Amino acid sequence: MRSIFRNRWWIVFGSVLGLIVGNVTILQFSASVLMKPIMAELGWSRSMVSAAVLLGSICAALGTPVAGRLMDRRGIKRITLAAITLFALAIASMSLAPAVPAVFLAMFSVVGLFSAGQAPLPYAKAIAATFDRRRGLAMGIAMTGVGLGAALVPRLTQLYLDHLGWRGAYVAIGATVFVIAFVAVGLFIGDSGGTTREAAQAHARGSPGIEAAVAVRSSHFWMLAAVFLCIPIVANGTIVHLVPLLTDRGIPASRAVAVFSGIGASLIVGRLLCGFLLDRFFGPHVAIAFVVLPLLGVVTLLASSDPSLTAVGAVLVGLGMGAEVDLIAYLQSRYFGLRAFGQIYGYLFAVFTVGTGLGPFVMGATYDATGSYRPALIAFVAVLACAAFLLTRLPRSYPFPVITNDAERVKEGRSPASLA
Repeated sequence: MRSIFRNRWWIVFGSVLGLIVGNVTILQFSASVLMKPIMAELGWSRSMVSAAVLLGSICAALGTPVAGRLMDRRGIKRITLAAITLFALAIASMSLAPAVPAVFLAMFSVVGLFSAGQAPLPYAKAIAATFDRRRGLAMGIAMTGVGLGAALVPRLTQLYLDHLGWRGAYVAIGATVFVIAFVAVGLFIGDSGGTTREAAQAHARGSPGIEAAVAVRSSHFWMLAAVFLCIPIVANGTIVHLVPLLTDRGIPASRAVAVFSGIGASLIVGRLLCGFLLDRFFGPHVAIAFVVLPLLGVVTLLASSDPSLTAVGAVLVGLGMGAEVDLIAYLQSRYFGLRAFGQIYGYLFAVFTVGTGLGPFVMGATYDATGSYRPALIAFVAVLACAAFLLTRLPRSYPFPVITNDAERVKEGRSPASLA
């Protein structure tokens, strides 16, 4: 089996497959489709369901650095396969949720905690360890799995909902996550340097980079953390509430879900374009461009209630949303190296995950308080402007640039054939 999948691009393929049912698509996109049915049966408000997503995201944020540290020390595969199993079981258990807010919130928090190991983290770590010169493109292609998930998961969730109700839908989603992700990691995602704990630790020590404790004392780390908090607040806040926003404007639910699913295409385009550009231009400049796109999308949503223009605005937000995970992995690897990639990525992705939950909560709470999403959307414009400004303050050169020739690769302790 290993001889069949020796080409390193199989890692990218496995990452695409696994990220179709990654924690981002499952926690956020399925929640948008199931929000109103849950509200209708349990008699809850939008802010209540949004609070569950927020708590799930916070727990995922707490779990991600731990998962990253475990992957640095014990290898990617064994930690990720265990996390996938627990994540799938936790999702299926949501079918048993009672009409008790505290219990529902606690159960969704457990889903978020176990989702930390089925995040982009293991896939980004595997790719960063394998690719250098084409790292941006490889990351971009791999993260299109999130875009495919954004296109497929809402439709699949709606199908499960129509035939099984929201409780049965959770069981079916859990089974889908387990089958797809377990196969993806089991077949295609290996451990650089070996599969034993000792081999994984030795490989990490031999990789160029700085320790996590040093990275978190850097101002550049906190600039990146702030940027990757701002972007998902806006992108996920807008996207998770898109179906309710559209139906509030009189658009039929079936058409709203179709528009929502169409965002997946913009995520795919955003990830591919971002990865392509990262290999050719300075990363922070590419990042600024992908902050401006969702900013224009939010402005479009504010300026018009026309269904067509609303769809355009959603696509622009999706383009920005399609790039942030690529940017986290790429910029981190260039500014901090690969030695503690899992742990540092865990910290940055934890901040990102908090943003993915905070945005939908802000949108839901704003609607409940004012009867409109407009105040939140206005605030989102300012949030993205702050992110763009912080990106201009990053250093103008990478501490760990692309290794451009064989002599430099040998100096770093890597064979010329070991990197794509």
